[in-house]
Amino acid sequence: MRLLAFGLLALCPSLFAAALPPNFLLIFTDDHGYGDVSTYHKSDVQTPNLDRLAAEGMLFTNMRANCTVCSPSRAALLTGRYPDRVGVPGVIRTRPEDSWGYLAPGIPTIGNELKKAGYHTAVIGKWHLGLESPNTPNERGFDLFHGFLGDMMDSYTTHLRQGHNYMRRNTEEIDPKGHATDIFAGWAADYFKERAQEAKPFFLYLAFNAPHFPIEPPEEWIAKVRQRAPQLEEKRLLNVALIEHLDDRIGQVLAALKEAGLEENTVVAFSADNGGSLPHAQNNDPWRDGKTSHYDGGLRVPFMLRWPGHIKAGSRSDYSGLNFDLFPTFLELAGLKPAADIDAVSLVPLLNGGTLDKPRDLYFVRREGGPQHNGKSYEALIRGDWKLMQNDPYGPLELYNLKNDPQEKNNLMGKAPKVFKELSEALRRHVQIGGATPWQKPVQITP
Repeated sequence: MRLLAFGLLALCPSLFAAALPPNFLLIFTDDHGYGDVSTYHKSDVQTPNLDRLAAEGMLFTNMRANCTVCSPSRAALLTGRYPDRVGVPGVIRTRPEDSWGYLAPGIPTIGNELKKAGYHTAVIGKWHLGLESPNTPNERGFDLFHGFLGDMMDSYTTHLRQGHNYMRRNTEEIDPKGHATDIFAGWAADYFKERAQEAKPFFLYLAFNAPHFPIEPPEEWIAKVRQRAPQLEEKRLLNVALIEHLDDRIGQVLAALKEAGLEENTVVAFSADNGGSLPHAQNNDPWRDGKTSHYDGGLRVPFMLRWPGHIKAGSRSDYSGLNFDLFPTFLELAGLKPAADIDAVSLVPLLNGGTLDKPRDLYFVRREGGPQHNGKSYEALIRGDWKLMQNDPYGPLELYNLKNDPQEKNNLMGKAPKVFKELSEALRRHVQIGGATPWQKPVQITP
């Protein structure tokens, strides 16, 4: 039956465009600041491929990541639930003594859910949600894993982390050669060629580790940027080169999708796991601060969606949402009904030109080690125009009116007691709910 469908589709693609469920390509970058995508405002970085993707679909101007750091954002993205509710309030690292999350067994991922609708599911690139069973990608809903299990690479060209190789094709250890951004883009192109031979729809989560530090762009990209903008300070120049190389490879991925004949019925989403790292000269303008911070520079991320013929080209939305809203969005577009207990909200009404009127709180949490945090968590909550936040477990709570003070310069603690009471009560409830899920691997105690 699949072969018959594929043959008819090849003869007349338009006949099946409306009937077939869409494919999904989710491109996710690492520490990619809002100000480092040139479609948002004039910048010293040029991202023509991302700018074109936004122009061909819907650009969101008010979206946030689910956390200020990697693992919690990815856990939320792939489950549609706040990260502490799936056991990942902090970064999962390769050293257990410095790991602050454990993806809860039994929680369905988007891979698990889309497989119910007959999708082939794949992860290419960075995983960062577990190094071993039961939390490897193939055990958490993905038919194919071709990428890096760990938290970060010590070099884009050696691909090692603290001397260990975490590169895998499914469970097989591999040792590919080249720059990681080039490798992941090439694997994605190969994947499209394979899927073009099948009638089965697919979901590809393409998670680049760029532009996360170490800031290692290829030499030819350094030379290009230096020639164009010799005035740039060296640290900034290297970051611009790394992002422009990344953008170029995203362009190659999108070209490969088109060449495989898959562009028309593929929903392409792009976003990032958190804001850029200021010590590495990344740009989160116009928002305050950056990665690890609950100020909006650590939370605001680029976000765009394209689906030719379905999402109006050149459209924009100022909806205030979170990355994990892609979870129910994709499920709904695939003809599935998301579980009632997820925290994310489908964006489909917005994509259809409508609105989402039901207000909701936006909740953020991060747990971390080291002397500044000592394994404790700190949280933030946004309700409408108001934001209650903390930036380390021992620091004071701060209160901002984001409508009047989008750069979060005027702390209103003590000046809006009613608002503080309402938000603090709501925040405590979120913390209680999150506390029901363990965030460390269960330990067997021998009597």
